[in-house]
Amino acid sequence: MNEARRGYPVPHYEGPVKRYCQTLDLKEDPALVERYRHYHSAEGIWPEIPAGIREVGILQMEIYLLGTRLFMIVETPLDFDWERAMARLNTLPRQQEWEDFVSVFQAAAPGAASAEKWRLMERIFHLA
Repeated sequence: MNEARRGYPVPHYEGPVKRYCQTLDLKEDPALVERYRHYHSAEGIWPEIPAGIREVGILQMEIYLLGTRLFMIVETPLDFDWERAMARLNTLPRQQEWEDFVSVFQAAAPGAASAEKWRLMERIFHLA
């Protein structure tokens, strides 16, 4: 929690980027939540997963956790096409296997693709 209070550095990009925010709930099981955390750590994540995320054009992805609620921030170039990228991501090596694997932890339909589980959020405030 100390890191959360200090804040997280934000990458610097040479030009403007777009941000997408999504949410997903995990199952109400502390042991499953801890295993999910592990599989999203540097030691636990399958190497094909971050490689595929980068391959479809995503510049940065972060997932935050509060209880069983996940919040994801995705930063992309301005010309990024969300639907096309998510469709392509689902075809990359081990991606559907990963989605099936992590569905054990998630409160989502088994066999669902990432774009079906993670729900895009609407921004309702922006400090301009």
